[in-house]
Amino acid sequence: MAPPPPSLIFSVRRSPPELVAPATPTPHEFKPLSDIDDQDGLRFQIPVIQFYKNVPSMNGRDPAKVIKAALAKTLVFYYPFAGRLREGAGRKLSVECTGEGVVFIEADADVTLGEFGDALQPPFPCLEELIYDVPGAGGVLDSPLLLVQVTRLKCGGFIFGLRLNHTMADAAGMVQFMTAVGEVARGAHAPSIPPVWGREVLNARDPPRVTRTHHEYDEIADTKNTIVPLDEMDHRSFFFGADEFAALRRHLPPHLRRCSTFEVLTAALWRCRTVALRPDPEEEVRVLCIVNSRPKLRHPPLPAGFYGNAFALPVALAAAGDLCENPLSYALELVKAAKNSVDQEYMKSVADMMVTKGRPHFAVVRSYLVSDLTRAGFGDVDFGWGKAVYGGAAKGGVGAIPGVASFYIPFRNGKGEDGIVVPFCLPAAAMETFVKELNGLLKEKAEEEERPLIPAKKPSTFIISAL
Repeated sequence: MAPPPPSLIFSVRRSPPELVAPATPTPHEFKPLSDIDDQDGLRFQIPVIQFYKNVPSMNGRDPAKVIKAALAKTLVFYYPFAGRLREGAGRKLSVECTGEGVVFIEADADVTLGEFGDALQPPFPCLEELIYDVPGAGGVLDSPLLLVQVTRLKCGGFIFGLRLNHTMADAAGMVQFMTAVGEVARGAHAPSIPPVWGREVLNARDPPRVTRTHHEYDEIADTKNTIVPLDEMDHRSFFFGADEFAALRRHLPPHLRRCSTFEVLTAALWRCRTVALRPDPEEEVRVLCIVNSRPKLRHPPLPAGFYGNAFALPVALAAAGDLCENPLSYALELVKAAKNSVDQEYMKSVADMMVTKGRPHFAVVRSYLVSDLTRAGFGDVDFGWGKAVYGGAAKGGVGAIPGVASFYIPFRNGKGEDGIVVPFCLPAAAMETFVKELNGLLKEKAEEEERPLIPAKKPSTFIISAL
């Protein structure tokens, strides 16, 4: 499967941005965010992009007009999205539900879906034209909380771009909202899952009491200037299918080979990334694993329809030398322990720490953050044109700190193989080392073993794209 041509350039004609308000009047009130929502590391706009094919049965229907009308109707139920964030004492965030609306952009691009190539994956060409950064609309406070751009393509397909203030929702919440817009676009009078605010469930206790150790929020000075601007990064995506996962598992002892794909992939990427960045052997490196806490919260549980942030960032720590010199199982055990540490008490402890420590940012120096979107459901969102050809993160390395985050996105390659595509950002020299290290990890064990657990169909290959 060919990646999109690096030289693919197209023009986008945009109508003037407008505000879409709820279709009917909504309450004017203040709604406090939870103490998980308003932490410093979530105070940014996160982009999502969806690609949709032309559907002959929808000929004559304009996706921009359909989605704009559905957005206005859906905002009646999700009216906090039409408000603006305000900051109070102790950096506490609340939404003033003003009903001002969300930014909407209607656009046309002189390109077809096919010209993007068969492998629709980040980084996407001309992304800044598909999710346009409207001047004055990109702030966290006193700015629109949501931006939607619908770009029609020459082939009759379209691209749905969304940018959301991350303090308002996590991936599950975003998908719940987008699904609701899709249901209304297809004729529903109301979302099938009524939205529930319920943020008080994830507030700090009174008095707060931090009962767990939270190294994910350690303050670490960047004494060696390791943070690189995003525009100086090499952006690529890597595909992992059944053959790649089998190759990685062959590096593990038998009792660990039944680990989850998230665990083995995170361990491998963390180790290879650390080798590529070459920190001093005694320096501490870490991987932060985004863990959905919804199944862990039982007393009380989160209400059905909750769309706020409900995840933790447990961290695995290691000396760089230990991580790089030990086998893959060493990293895997650390990742498993971090992931399994999240429970209801952990979430309460994080909320309490936010209140007592001034809502700190998660650690970014010598850190790597991973988020598993394989079950989030972005690709299932249907506005009437069927499921998305691609749905999910618009790029890697988003947020206030560039190059730190990767997303695991469900993907089907040109051979019909299902797997995971991972956008990755690294400085150019480090990226080349990373690719060599990862290729070596995937190939060397298969060559050593005469009888692999799963015979490889052919040598492992990557889908790699770079701007």
